[in-house]
Amino acid sequence: MSRVEEQGDTASGVAAASGVAAASGVAAASGVATASHAGAGAGAGAGAGAGRAPSLVWTFGLFRSELVTTFRRWRTLALLAVLAAVPILVGIAVKIETGDGSSMGGGPGGGGGGGEGPAFIAQITNNGLFLVFTALAATLPFFLPMAVGVVAGDAIAGEAGGGTLRYLLVAPAGRTRLLLTKYATVMTFCLVATLVVAASALAVGALLFPLGEVTTISGTRISFGEGLFRALLIALAVAASLIGIAALGLFVSTLTNSGIAAMATTVGLLITVQILDQIPQLDALHPYFFSHYWLSFADLMREPVYWDELQRNLGLQALYAAVFGSAAWARFTSRDITT
Repeated sequence: MSRVEEQGDTASGVAAASGVAAASGVAAASGVATASHAGAGAGAGAGAGAGRAPSLVWTFGLFRSELVTTFRRWRTLALLAVLAAVPILVGIAVKIETGDGSSMGGGPGGGGGGGEGPAFIAQITNNGLFLVFTALAATLPFFLPMAVGVVAGDAIAGEAGGGTLRYLLVAPAGRTRLLLTKYATVMTFCLVATLVVAASALAVGALLFPLGEVTTISGTRISFGEGLFRALLIALAVAASLIGIAALGLFVSTLTNSGIAAMATTVGLLITVQILDQIPQLDALHPYFFSHYWLSFADLMREPVYWDELQRNLGLQALYAAVFGSAAWARFTSRDITT
């Protein structure tokens, strides 16, 4: 082969190689560009998904998680155990007191005192259902609101103190949604705690005392079934009476990073209000204390039912929930959370 032919073959080979390389480069560049666009599209889709507001199912999942966390704590279980023990102690004390066949003092329908809660104790020996009313009246002034104050005070401050609050806010919950979930959890605890007291009292009353027709405060008699229904209404009224202290405790919880400090402050405010409500010189202020109408649930045992003080109690609790709930929201949404 001549040098000219060799040079021609060499040139052809170089051209072919260049063409292949160019084609490969274009294909590679096209592939890279396609992959880049695909990645960008995926990133945009992920960004759109992350920007969507949490669904109702997600919110329910958050609420369920809060409930499980709250009711698995040993502190919560201990509080419920103490509340369940109160009716047992009252029932045993009444049984021992009346073991010789005597009856405790008090007029028909629960004794004196205008039908206020503790007077129900006079009727326990005649009907064990009255132990439900007595137990709720005994736990409402302190034990029930103290338990609620502990749970509410720890709701936000406990998370902040434990360093988990900022991680909760990393999820697409939003501060308002998280605060509402915390308050709903506290209100659920109010209902569960009240029902625990009522159920324990009903069980002990059925074991230690007879059951039957119920004599109302007005002196009329109603069936045992209607008495059970009124006991359920009373338990719901007692749970609703705790709305105010729950909102107050949640507000206090947003002011500090110490769960213990928030719980102690809430319980301290509870005791202070209870004391102020007993001072005659402050009579003009009594209707504005969240605890003033707590024992109005006894009016559900009248025939007909007196609704005036019950309505005042519900209205006052709603007012406290609105005022301190708004204050908690304003504080929590503007707070610089670093823990």
